Amino acid sequence: MFGGQVLAQCVVAAGRTVEGLQDGTGSRHVHSLHGYFLRAGDSMQPIRFAVERMRDGRSFSARRVHALQNGKVIMSMILSFQEAAGGLDHQAAMPAAPDPERLPTVAQEIGDIDHPVARHWAYRRAVDVRHVENSIYLAPGQQAAANQNVWLKVRDQMPDDPLLHAAALAYASDYTLLEAVLRRHRMAWSDPRLRAASLDHAMWFHRPVRVDDWVLYQQESPSASGGRGLGIGKMFASDGTLVATVAQEGMLRVKDS
Repeated sequence: MFGGQVLAQCVVAAGRTVEGLQDGTGSRHVHSLHGYFLRAGDSMQPIRFAVERMRDGRSFSARRVHALQNGKVIMSMILSFQEAAGGLDHQAAMPAAPDPERLPTVAQEIGDIDHPVARHWAYRRAVDVRHVENSIYLAPGQQAAANQNVWLKVRDQMPDDPLLHAAALAYASDYTLLEAVLRRHRMAWSDPRLRAASLDHAMWFHRPVRVDDWVLYQQESPSASGGRGLGIGKMFASDGTLVATVAQEGMLRVKDS
């Protein structure tokens, strides 16, 4: 099961217990989440979400969510929701990047490969993903650089529900964040020696965003060691607004050939 799916569903499950977010009338919005992927999920089995209402204060609401399959926790997450408020305001600058419409789609890159994974990535993913520095699906990048930029957009128009857009952003944030680690070591996803899995995921939602418009995902990896790699990402709306910051550590093991 794709980890981003469970991330997104945890956001929605928690949000539905916050007053007003069930019907879009609430003034509290998710501002952070911290979760651990504990077991692999089975996409053929249902998931049950158990939400604990940890606290509802004057400005913040905290929730704990357990995603369960067959009675076992596959993901555990704590989320915080905040009442809209003013205050100090600054942000990192959006990096320069080419127009996403000029970059190749996944279908153009690997759509002609007769393999179920390639066909799924090319034609059945909910999010349009376009790499600025060329993809590493089949071959490593030309440079051993621990950074990259990716444009993302949900393919279909979404309703005007901030909770759903936050959930979709969390879903998309899990797609490519560990690729900065692989680029640094000149590896591709197709490398048969690679064993990869997400371990944990943290995300801070800074400002509202529509995920059915283009989002630039700036990614870097400050460290890899002990069979783990760390990815850090900043997500920008197409107008340059910083909408979220993401961190994820993944298991990245390379078997002897």
